[in-house]
Parts: sequence; C-alpha cells; structure tokens
Amino acid sequence: MEAILKAALPGIILIVEALVLLVVALLHVAYTTYAERKVIGHMQQRLGPNRVGPRGLLQPIADVVKLLTKEDIVPLGADKGLFYLAPFISLVAGATSLAVIPIWNRFVLADVNVGLLVILALSSLSSYGVILAGWSSNSRYAFLGGLRASAQVVSYEVAMALSLVGVMLMAGSMNLSEIVKAQISSPFKIYALPQIIGFFVFMISAIAETNRVPFDLPEAETELVAGYFVEYSAIRFALFYLAEYFGMVVMSAVAVTCFLGGWAGPFEVPGLPFFWFLIKLYALLFFYIWVRATLPRYRYDQLMGLGWKVLIPLALLNIVITGGLKLWW
Repeated sequence: MEAILKAALPGIILIVEALVLLVVALLHVAYTTYAERKVIGHMQQRLGPNRVGPRGLLQPIADVVKLLTKEDIVPLGADKGLFYLAPFISLVAGATSLAVIPIWNRFVLADVNVGLLVILALSSLSSYGVILAGWSSNSRYAFLGGLRASAQVVSYEVAMALSLVGVMLMAGSMNLSEIVKAQISSPFKIYALPQIIGFFVFMISAIAETNRVPFDLPEAETELVAGYFVEYSAIRFALFYLAEYFGMVVMSAVAVTCFLGGWAGPFEVPGLPFFWFLIKLYALLFFYIWVRATLPRYRYDQLMGLGWKVLIPLALLNIVITGGLKLWW
C-alpha cells in the first residue's frame, strides 16, 4: 500500500497544483472584468461598478450568479452538438495554455522543451471554438463573425509566431523556463529592448488574437450585433466571456515570459517569488484595458492590411536582424 501511495504521490501533487493554478487563474479572470469596467469608468469620468459589495468588489460574483440562473436558449436550426461544444473548446484551450508558463523557476506544471509551440497550437485551437460557434448557430450575423475570426486568426497567428522566432534565436530554446533564464543572464536582463520590434509585433498580434478592441471585428456590435456568440445565452455566453479574458491573461503571461524577464526582477521579494511576474502581468493587462478605452475599432480592410502589410514584414525584418547579429556576434 505504501509503495502504491509513493508511486501515486507525484500525480496527486500535480493534480493539486493544477487545481490551485486554475482557481487562481479564474479569480484573476473574474477580477480582470471588474478592473476593466472600473478603469474604463474612471477614464471616461464614470464610477464603474459600485453597488454590489464594498466599491463593487462583488460584482463579478453577481454576474456569474446571474448568468448561471438565466435561461439557456438554443436556436431551432442550430447544429446542437457543435453549438454546445464550441464555448468549451475556446475555454479549455485558453486554460490549458497556463500549464506550460513558468510562474517562477520552481513552479511550472509542464516544463516541456517545445513550450512556445504548445502556446501557439492552443491559441490556434481556441479560435476553432469561435469559428464553430459562428457556423453552428445557423445565423447570418454569427456566421459572418466566424468568417471574420478565421481570417483574422490566419493573419495575426503568422505575425505572432514570427515575432517569437527572434526570442528563440536569442535564447537557443523553445522551453519557456530556459528563455527566462537566458534573459536573466543577458546584458539587458529582458528581451523587450533588443527585441523591440518583435515585442511590438507580438503585443499588437496578441490583441488581435484575443479579438479585443480595436480588433474586435468578429463581434462588432455596430454591424454584427454580437458576432459569433449572438445566439448564445446564460452559461454558454459566460464561457465565451471567460475564454476571451483567459486569452488576455495567457497572452500577457507569454509576453512577460518571453520579453520581460519572467519572474526575475531588480531585487528578490522574500516569500513572494512570483511577485515580479504578477506585477508585469498586471501592467500588460492594464495595457489591454487602456487600448480599449482609447482606440476606435478598425475597419476590416484596415485590420487585414495591418496584419499582412505591416506586422508580418516587420516580424520578418526582426528575424533577419536577429539572425545577422547572432551570426556575427
């Protein structure tokens, strides 16, 4: 019996760590929605949520309770199997990405050698949920939103992948932990400075990848009502909402890991090894919110032109410069 327990102990520890990470991530996602409404409210000279709990701090919980108790409506002509499955694909792909991101040097669920490829694969997979939601809803608005999402992902996924090639060349690895350690031993301590072009391309592509303003064309309210999830309600609508904010958290965490030095900081904080990681993560989440409060939505031709005519050439230029520097220095 003791031998069985010893053999099962690593698996049990891994499951507990995964559950803790998931709960913490869900809390961050929930309160990112609160922070967004509060920050944008102040930027627009409003108060934001302030009714439920002190300073509105219980508003995310109230939103979840409301969505759980709403009626779940399914369109009569919808493909019910895919309609039910689509939000789970987006959410699970986003949540699974957290497994390969090192929060600090002793905490990463899956320290795989191809961590960057896993991130890129799962971010592509999450877009399938959006596309399937648009197609299975049997609605013209949803279908157009799904088509827009598929074209947008094809465009900006390429730019995002190319922007990370410079990081791989400098670190000599696709393992995210090794990338952080390579940054710590580099002269600048972060790759955002020598890889400023790649960092710029990645951040713009990440906003488009998560369908955020000003690239929220798949769910444009002005012409598509709500786009790909216009026919969703109650808990399934909440799952898409969670998937979007999970995407924000994951993309910000990848940027922190690949460009901003991960868990490393100017000095160590005793008892809080993840302190600098969270500070950088919150700064990038604030950037997402700031962009939403500041910029208007792009036209669709502007969206596609930016991806193919600006970001992809910049990412290729960054690869050439980085490769040249690696070759000569």
